[in-house]
Amino acid sequence: MSIGPRFGPIDPGVDIGHVHLKVADLDRALAFYCGVLGFELQSRMGDQAAFVSAGGYHHHIGLNTWESRGGSPPPPGTTGLYHVAIRYPSRAALGDALRRLVESGISLDGASDHGVSEALYLHDPDGNGIELYRDRPKEEWPRDEDGNVTMFTRPADLQGILDEADS
Repeated sequence: MSIGPRFGPIDPGVDIGHVHLKVADLDRALAFYCGVLGFELQSRMGDQAAFVSAGGYHHHIGLNTWESRGGSPPPPGTTGLYHVAIRYPSRAALGDALRRLVESGISLDGASDHGVSEALYLHDPDGNGIELYRDRPKEEWPRDEDGNVTMFTRPADLQGILDEADS
């Protein structure tokens, strides 16, 4: 089976603009995304939906209760979103995110160094998987002798990341 694009590659300027997450309790979700992670509330539609972002963008994350008010997370072993990845611009910014989680008593599910990036894994209050990460500069990416990127998974240096928050 060929995995190449049927119609040629996608435009290189395409990116992921925003994600909408189903939540059971809008206020609880806002307490996490705004109160802990520091996103800013851009717009709210009563107890039905809210739109949050970084840097004044219209929204990076939509939170809604349209089909999920009072609901429970999907059971393990079912299809759906594995996680949303939130990219931080620097190791210091990722360190600040880790500091916020630690000070809020929020546990990580894991933390990995992938060579090209460092990532923190956790779940939001509704059980949605969240990855908080930062990319290393491309010139630091591990490569083989042919120049191909060689990602890996090793434990992240949490203390080193946390120490960057103070610098």
